Amino acid sequence: MILHGRIHKLGRDIDTDLIIAGRYLNTTEMKALSAHCMEDLDPEFVKRVQPGDMIFAGENFGCGSSREHAPLVLKEIGIHCIVAKSFARIFYRNSINVGLPILICAEAVDSAEEGGRADVDVHEGRIRLGNKEFQAQPFPTFLREIINLGGLMPYVKERLRQ
Repeated sequence: MILHGRIHKLGRDIDTDLIIAGRYLNTTEMKALSAHCMEDLDPEFVKRVQPGDMIFAGENFGCGSSREHAPLVLKEIGIHCIVAKSFARIFYRNSINVGLPILICAEAVDSAEEGGRADVDVHEGRIRLGNKEFQAQPFPTFLREIINLGGLMPYVKERLRQ
């Protein structure tokens, strides 16, 4: 799975309340929720994101609460991949569970530029920024299968069919 997209560069400690503020969690309708993605960090963020875009961020991305709404709204607005220096553990697993590929690669984050382009081979963990290539830890086979099928629920349904 190779993804191509434009980079949105963010800092460190982007918590789940910045991704989707708790005050909006009175609805489960993803389109309504996603309209407020990153609103407290950057009110124009949602307007700039196009399908296929990627986030490159500093340490501790997704810290804070364990709400699965955070990776869901990022996926809903069109973010296809997140590369960060590190992720909060629960955000990491929630992202896998909803089929949002996330990779850890500090060097790629340091080299990424806002608005630049990236090519990410999710299966192999390769990240290309222009003529530079970086290596993230590839996912184990079972996590690749979960991501390929769009998340944990489609993965379980597929396994039950076998």
